[in-house]
Amino acid sequence: MQPPLVTVIVPTYNHARFLPLVLTAIREQTHTPLEVVVVDDCSTDGSAAVAASMGVPVIRTPGNSGPAVARNLGAAHANGEILFFVDSDVALAPDAIATGVALLAADPALGAVCGIEDPDPLIRSTRVEDYRAHQHHYWSIASEGEVSFLWSAMFAVRASVFREIGPFNPELRHTEEVDYGRRLSDHYRVRITRAIRGRMGHDRELPTLLRKLFQRGRLRVPLYARQRRFAQGYETPARALASLAAALAVLTLPAPFLLGPWWALAPALALAAWALGDAGMFRFVFGRKCPLFGAYFVAVHFVVGLVILAGVGAGALQWLASPSFRRLYDARTPEPAR
Repeated sequence: MQPPLVTVIVPTYNHARFLPLVLTAIREQTHTPLEVVVVDDCSTDGSAAVAASMGVPVIRTPGNSGPAVARNLGAAHANGEILFFVDSDVALAPDAIATGVALLAADPALGAVCGIEDPDPLIRSTRVEDYRAHQHHYWSIASEGEVSFLWSAMFAVRASVFREIGPFNPELRHTEEVDYGRRLSDHYRVRITRAIRGRMGHDRELPTLLRKLFQRGRLRVPLYARQRRFAQGYETPARALASLAAALAVLTLPAPFLLGPWWALAPALALAAWALGDAGMFRFVFGRKCPLFGAYFVAVHFVVGLVILAGVGAGALQWLASPSFRRLYDARTPEPAR
């Protein structure tokens, strides 16, 4: 039987430094036949020229619109039976696409299959990239199996399923994959697996990463408030409680100075509770890296927990004050035009 045509859709925005590695990795895939479409979301760093210089067709969005619009546009121009979405900072392992195709073929009830990135970043220029690669890898591995979200950096989906579910919501940024995963998992199973691998690039600067995580926390509130539960995957109750414990540790720091030395137990116990919330991840990091990086990782992750909690708090306040924010995920998503 002839293997199915796979369309690899690469949405990009200002990822010129990653694209040569990403497109080379696609060329080296063991699966054939393939077609590749790069969708440039009005990059300002020459990303489109990089892709074109490597002989890859490039489609451009009318204006900078976010990854949901770019992915939809790529899907609208795809000819493949299977769509394989890969972000423009992810270099796939050589068998990633072949594995995704095989997993979908083996299970008709499987709507999408998502990959897991390696614990080392695609390009390492700062410790922040190393932190994020380890943190996201561990959370992905810990979520392996059936999930209710979509890990959109690398995933395979049948073109027929994508048409049935409809496109990504073009009004969403930062949380379009959570919304899509919710819609998809209402009809099909969604799986994340280490059998599909790739090495991913990450933000180089901590403020950039923290702003992104704050927005993701804020924008998840209307969806989770409606569902009255977390998505099945990264956002576990243990991690939510750990973020609360981190905040409690900060809030109780003045207690021993105001109420006496015994109150030093309050922030210490809160800090211990925070560490227990992701103890497996800390063991994983210290097992791979030197103690100095391990200490750095723990400190950054503490700040990350506080920022995510602040984002959720801001989202909760916005949810109480804004009817339009509460309806953020209500809009139906139109089919993209060719």
